[in-house]
Amino acid sequence: MTAPSGFNVTSGAPPFFVARIALVFSAPMMVNGIALPFFPVWLETLSMSDFQIGIILAVPMFVRVFTAPVAGVIADRIGERSIMLAWSAVLSLTTAIALFATGSFWPVLLLYTLQGAVYSPYVPITEAIMLSGVRRWNFDYGRMRLWGSLAFIVATMIGGWLAGLYGGSMVLPAMAVGFVLTVLGAVIAPRVGKPRRPSPISAIATMPTKSTLRQADVQFMLIGVALVNSSHAMLFAFSAIYWQKMGFSGVDVGILWSAGVMAEVVFFLLAVQLRRRFNLWSMMIVGSSVAVVRWIIFPMDMSFAGYFMLQCLHAFTYAIIHMSVQSRLVERVAEEQEASAQGLYYFYTGIFTAIATFLSGYVFNWYGVHGFYLMSFIAAAGLACVVAGRVFAGRLQPQSVASGG
Repeated sequence: MTAPSGFNVTSGAPPFFVARIALVFSAPMMVNGIALPFFPVWLETLSMSDFQIGIILAVPMFVRVFTAPVAGVIADRIGERSIMLAWSAVLSLTTAIALFATGSFWPVLLLYTLQGAVYSPYVPITEAIMLSGVRRWNFDYGRMRLWGSLAFIVATMIGGWLAGLYGGSMVLPAMAVGFVLTVLGAVIAPRVGKPRRPSPISAIATMPTKSTLRQADVQFMLIGVALVNSSHAMLFAFSAIYWQKMGFSGVDVGILWSAGVMAEVVFFLLAVQLRRRFNLWSMMIVGSSVAVVRWIIFPMDMSFAGYFMLQCLHAFTYAIIHMSVQSRLVERVAEEQEASAQGLYYFYTGIFTAIATFLSGYVFNWYGVHGFYLMSFIAAAGLACVVAGRVFAGRLQPQSVASGG
């Protein structure tokens, strides 16, 4: 993602913008690289049930769907988004430290929910600053965003190594270190001044009444893709616990998580070539179909190599879908509605993922790894919505559906 052709003005940009924003984006990815795979492992060390783990992971997702847009509005009105980054980082670090004093369900639920609320705007606001650099000074989005994925891989590998040495007790210290990095990230974040358009997370609150976003093809596409994204909920919540019970070491778990992210990175590097060869609807349908198959295969008794290959399918079940829906929004939605489109995409994904995570606590408790069949059903529902979106798109623009729109 770069600025339009011919727009090559970089004068006036904050010094070392690319390096600074890459470091800023890497900080929350270090947190996520520890929290996503290993926070459920820490919860299990507290003798919490699968149902309780599902509740603790799901409730913050519900909360941040609503707190992130509010924070986005405040950040846009302040005039300097990095100020909101600082508040988000400091408050998140405070909740991370407070978790050291907890050990039972209700206090952990309260503090982790509060952490989800105050941490929710950090990544979207960083993305907004990054996109300001793309629009104003023609910086390469991919080169800046890539470092976040690499930071996630590094954090996951370090987390796996530490888990092998210290078990779940390493999770809170590692997360606290990650939040310290987010504070430092807020300090070095480029100051870009008053935003020229709203942040994606704030624009959902002000979506215009007459909008392309309300058209059937766009709605079915966004809902379908969000459902497929949410089908990853049980993987995020219980895969590390399941793999450790199978006898995989902490390093093995880190490698498996890193495999998915690395496959995602490789796909994004090849995205331009793939976009030229295949239409967007076909890529969304293929990615959604692979998600259905991925969760059907997951409960099968496989070796480490089998799960490694299965994790590499993340390039299809997330990356190809995410890239396709973003490109489709660019084609279908007017520029002045871009932020609202991103906000709606964020909203649907957040709500469906929270519901799927909540359900996964029950299902994994009742059926264990066979609960992934429910994730396959959710992905199938998403696939059906994507297909419906393509049908509606064909009725609106039959002359161009073969090219993706």
